[in-house]
Amino acid sequence: MLLSFLRREPVLCAAAAAALLSMLAVPPSAAYLAYVDLRVLCLLFCLMAVVAGLQSCRLFSLMAQRLLAGKHSPRFVMTLLVLLPFFTSMLVTNDVSLITFVPFAILVLRIIGRSEYLIYVVVLQTVAANLGSMATPVGNPQNLFLYASYDFSAGSFFGVMVPLTLLSLVGLLAACFFFPKGIIQVDFSEPCAIASKKRLGMYLVLFLLCLLTVFRVLPYGALTVLVAALLLAVDRPVLKQVDYCLLLTFVCFFIFAGNIGAIEAVKTFLEGLLSRSAVLSSILASQVISNVPAAVLLAGFTDDWHGLLVGTNLGGLGTLIASLASLISFKLYAALPEARPGRYLAVFTAVNLAGLLILVPLSFLL
Repeated sequence: MLLSFLRREPVLCAAAAAALLSMLAVPPSAAYLAYVDLRVLCLLFCLMAVVAGLQSCRLFSLMAQRLLAGKHSPRFVMTLLVLLPFFTSMLVTNDVSLITFVPFAILVLRIIGRSEYLIYVVVLQTVAANLGSMATPVGNPQNLFLYASYDFSAGSFFGVMVPLTLLSLVGLLAACFFFPKGIIQVDFSEPCAIASKKRLGMYLVLFLLCLLTVFRVLPYGALTVLVAALLLAVDRPVLKQVDYCLLLTFVCFFIFAGNIGAIEAVKTFLEGLLSRSAVLSSILASQVISNVPAAVLLAGFTDDWHGLLVGTNLGGLGTLIASLASLISFKLYAALPEARPGRYLAVFTAVNLAGLLILVPLSFLL
């Protein structure tokens, strides 16, 4: 049972171990309460709950079916499969986009008889979700954390991330050029429909309120109470779909980062490293501990939010663990009977390294 949990939640286990080890150097005290960013935890809970509700209404599947049904070229279909997670991740996070659209891509490629392109499509979907999600504060957890932690405006955020996102889109479209041409018919044997229009309306309103809260228009406490109360009254099963392990992971990393910051020698070392290049430091840290923990850890040692924002987002490219969302795609693909994990990892690594080699120099020019 313990081994099963370790395999299922390796990041949480690593975060808990790091937090416990850090307690040996800095014993627990009342100061620990100041480590935890309650605003980030509440916003994450609300966004995960509301997005799970939108998924339960089948909104994303309906959108995808309507876009793909009919006569198209294989290149158009596969490009659309790549762009769906790119754009949806901006609002519903990269991991939710991949959970939704990787299985959908597997289904569509089987329907059109192009399963030989499955690895390339899923890898590009993963890269697309990681790059598209950097465009907004709600696109991924590290953006939400950094936007809540540093006092910079929405205009400053978009001024930094939108140019990089547009460059990423150009690169993805260029990668999709290698898909084949021709004409095919796409038909779905089970047409999708909205499960409940009333519930969909409720979740869309709640999502709008979440966005207003992220941009500091509404208080996060009131939003949290509203979301929890409504779901308890109207749609309790959705509460079970919230990733509470992710919330607990954040708590563990808050404790670890807070304790590390209290150790003067480590604090001096990290401050010196980040002063040289917050972008490169956070990219390298992301390759080892993934970009969300890297953002939480490094934020306490630099005022360079710009460098951390760029570095932890581009740092999602690279190794399989650089972004937790990349593991989702790999697990979904590896579960297929015809899966070739070795080939997948080779293609994944090549595409991600190419993305880093192109985007990192451009980020310094911008």
